[in-house]
Amino acid sequence: MAAVAWLVPLIPAASSLVLAFWGRRLPRQGDWLGIGAVGLSWLLSLGILVDALGGGRAAGAWTWAQFAPAAAGSGSVSVGFLLDPLAAVMLVVVTTVSLAVHVFSAGYMEGDVRYKRYYAMLSFFTFAMLGLVVADNFLLLFIFWELVGLASYVLIGHYYERADARYASIKAFLTTRVGDVAMFAGIMVLFRETGSFHFGTIFQAISAHQVAPATLTLAAVLVFGGAVGKSAQFPLHVWLPDAMAGPTPVSALIHAATMVAAGVYLVARAFGVFVASAEALQVVAWIGGFTALFAATIALVREDIKQVLAYSTVSQLGYMMMGLGVGAYTAGFFHLTTHAFFKALLFLASGSVIYVLHHEQNMHRMGGLARKMPITALTWVVGAAALAGIPPFSGFWSKDEILLAAYHSATPALFWMGLAGAVLTAFYVTRATWMVFFGRPRDQHLYDHAHEAPAVMTWPLVGLAVLAAVAGFWNAPVTHFAFGRFVYFGEPHELPPSGLVTGLAVGGALLGVLGALVIYAWRWIPAEWVVRTLRPVHTLLKHKYYVDEAYHWLFVRGTVALARFLGWFDQVVIDGLVNGAAAFTRGLADGSHFVDQQVIDGTVHLAATSTVAAGNQLRRAQVGYVQAYALTLFVSVVVGLIIFTMGG
Repeated sequence: MAAVAWLVPLIPAASSLVLAFWGRRLPRQGDWLGIGAVGLSWLLSLGILVDALGGGRAAGAWTWAQFAPAAAGSGSVSVGFLLDPLAAVMLVVVTTVSLAVHVFSAGYMEGDVRYKRYYAMLSFFTFAMLGLVVADNFLLLFIFWELVGLASYVLIGHYYERADARYASIKAFLTTRVGDVAMFAGIMVLFRETGSFHFGTIFQAISAHQVAPATLTLAAVLVFGGAVGKSAQFPLHVWLPDAMAGPTPVSALIHAATMVAAGVYLVARAFGVFVASAEALQVVAWIGGFTALFAATIALVREDIKQVLAYSTVSQLGYMMMGLGVGAYTAGFFHLTTHAFFKALLFLASGSVIYVLHHEQNMHRMGGLARKMPITALTWVVGAAALAGIPPFSGFWSKDEILLAAYHSATPALFWMGLAGAVLTAFYVTRATWMVFFGRPRDQHLYDHAHEAPAVMTWPLVGLAVLAAVAGFWNAPVTHFAFGRFVYFGEPHELPPSGLVTGLAVGGALLGVLGALVIYAWRWIPAEWVVRTLRPVHTLLKHKYYVDEAYHWLFVRGTVALARFLGWFDQVVIDGLVNGAAAFTRGLADGSHFVDQQVIDGTVHLAATSTVAAGNQLRRAQVGYVQAYALTLFVSVVVGLIIFTMGG
C-alpha cells in the first residue's frame, strides 16, 4: 500500500499537466489520457481497499520544515500519507465517480471549444481530491482543500462567456472561503495547543487532556466551519444550487459525490477532535438535521431538474452531518458512500436528458421520455429509488442507520426532523421522475427529437445504477454489518435493529411517493390547486426562504455602502485634514516677516519639483494589475530567502 499511496493522486496530476501544455497536439485533445489516468488510479484504489479489508494499514511522512519546537510540539511539519479504512473507501468512491464522469464527458462535452482545458481541470480536481483524502495532517489536508476549491471555481465557470456561470463560480469561491477562514483558524488553535498538525499527535494530546475543554470546543466548531462551506450546510449552502451553471458532468463529480463530500470526510477524519466535545457534536448534529429538512422543502418546488438534485444534495449532506453529530460515525460515512453512487447517477442521467433535449433543463417542458430514452429512464429510476430510501436499494440501508442512531440519541427531535426530510425526499424525487420520464410530453417538438444518448454516456449510467442498487448490502444485517466492522471510530458499535424505526422510514418513503403520484400522476389533487391553496408557502419556497436576498442586502449592498462611506470619508475628512494642514502651514509661511520670501519660494519650488519627479517614477510601478503585484511579491520573497540563506 505504501508504495502506491502517492501514485493514486500523482497519476491524475501528471495527466493534468500533459493535457494543459500539450493536449491540443494529442488525438481527441487527450481525453483518453485523462480517462486512462483516472482509470489507473481507480485500479490502484481498489487494490488499496482490498489490502485494507485484509487488515493492511500504511503511513509515511517526510519532513517539510523545521522550526523551534513548541512546548508540546515536535518542531517540524511533515508531508505524509495515511491509508486506513476511511481513506481506502474514500479513494474508491472518488476514483469510481471520477472515472464515470470522465467517460461520460467524452460524449457530453464533445465539440466544446475548451475541451482540452476541461479534461485538464477534471484531472486536476481528481488529483486535489485524492491528495486531500490521503493527507495525514491538517496542514497538508488544508492545502489540497484549497486546490479542490480552485478546481471547483474553474470548472463551475467553464462557460465563462455566460454571466450566470461567472457569477456562480465567484459566489462558490467566496462563500466557501468564509468557511475556510474559520477552518484554518481552528487548525491553528489546535496547533497552538498541541504543537503539531498531525492527526495522530493531536488526538493523543486531546486524549491526554492537554487541551482545555473550552478551547477544544472552539477549535472543533471552527474546523466544522470549513465543512459547512464545502458541504453546503446552512447558512453557507447558497453557493451549491447556483453552481449548476457549470457543465452537468461537473455537477456529478464536484457537487454530488466528491467535493461536497469533503466536508463530511473532514469531520470523519477529525472525529477525534469532535468526539471529545459534546457541544461541538451537538452543533454538527443540529446544523445537519436542520439543513436536511430545510433543503428538502426547497427542492419541492424547483422546476430545473439540476436544481432539484442540487437541493437534494444539500439535504443528503445534512443527513450525513446529523449522523456524525449523533455519534453514528459508521452510518454517516456509509451514507456518504452510497449517496456518491446514486446521486452521481442521477446527475449524469439528468445530463443525458439535457444533452438530447438541446440543453433544456425545465422539467415543465419534458415528459414521456422513458419511451424515447429507456436506458436513461431505467437507471434514473434506480437512483431515485435509492435516494427515496426504498428497500432494498442502497439509500435505504444507509439512511435507515442514521435515523436509527438519531432515534437512540439524546436528542430524539433530530429523528423526527430526519423522518420528515425522508418523506419530502421521496416526494420531490418522485415528482421529478414523473415530470421527466412519464406522462404526456409537454413540448412535442422536444419530445419528437429526443433519443437515447450515445453508448459512451449510457455505460457509466449502467455501472453507477448497479452500485446504487447493491452497495447498501455492504452494511445490511444480512451481511452482519461488514462495513461497520471495517470503518468505525474507537470500537465497532452496532445498534440493534428497530422495527419501529424501519417501519416509519419505509412508510414515510412510500407516503412521499404516493403523495407525488396523487398530485402529479393521477391528479386526484391537481398541482395547480395545491399551489393556489398554499400560495404563501409556495412563494416562500420559490424564493428559497429569501436567504439569497438577505445575503445580497446584508453583504453585497452592505459592502458597497461601506465602500462608498469610506470613499466619502477619505475624500472629505482625510483629504480635508491633510489639505487644511497644508493650507494652514502655507498661510503661516506667507505671513512670516522673518524669513526671506525668495528663499521660501525657491525651496518650495525645488521641493515641489522633486516631489513631482519622484511621484512620476513611483507611478510607473503602479500598473494596476494584481498579477504584477503578486509576481513582485513572489520575486521579493525569493530574493530575500536567497540573501538570508547566503547570510546564514
